[in-house]
Amino acid sequence: MLPVRGRDGRATRAVRILGTRTAWTPVGDGEFFCPGCGGDRNYQRLTGRRRFTLLGVPVLPRGATGPVVECASCRHHYGTDVLDHPTTRRFSAMLRDAVHTVALAVLAAGGSGSRTALETAAAAVRTAGFEDCTEDQLAALVEALAADTGRVLGGPCGASLAIELHEALDPLAPHLAPGGREGLLLQAARIALADGLYTPAERDALATIGAALTICTDDVNRLLAAARTPS
Repeated sequence: MLPVRGRDGRATRAVRILGTRTAWTPVGDGEFFCPGCGGDRNYQRLTGRRRFTLLGVPVLPRGATGPVVECASCRHHYGTDVLDHPTTRRFSAMLRDAVHTVALAVLAAGGSGSRTALETAAAAVRTAGFEDCTEDQLAALVEALAADTGRVLGGPCGASLAIELHEALDPLAPHLAPGGREGLLLQAARIALADGLYTPAERDALATIGAALTICTDDVNRLLAAARTPS
């Protein structure tokens, strides 16, 4: 470092003789959840080329770096794996769709003929974001699902329904805290219990839901037992 002296003779700043500088080039953009800002922000995806500098002037190439993600608000750089985290809007949509799919699975396992179960399921779906959902709509969807797949209502969770549950829950589970995953299973259990004790088909559906949420079998059994105990 070379000191730079002001008129009074004191060192006021230092100039680096040798250093490195990175020139960034945008290669894409979009919206992401910024961990620094704590919310949805716009971003640019950047690649860079580093160069040695002499007295601040680039002189020799040093190779490529990146890619990185730069937040348009805080300007911090993050690894590209930050894009794996869904935005707040995307996460809300994923959770809404998951609750809807779970409710249909439990109703198809035995509750579609119970008004109490339909009311409990519709309330859960409305809270999740489908504000116009009604009991009659859910009943019609369950019947349509059975007709489309050839599944007998009240029967075990078939392959097609299991696939739908995994499609809805597999992308969501890694982004839910353990309490959130357990809460979703308990919500399904309350729908099943709305018209009485679990039927074997309902237990089968709930076990499939628990597996898709990466909850171990022992914890699934514990949670289903806890849901039966009045608080």
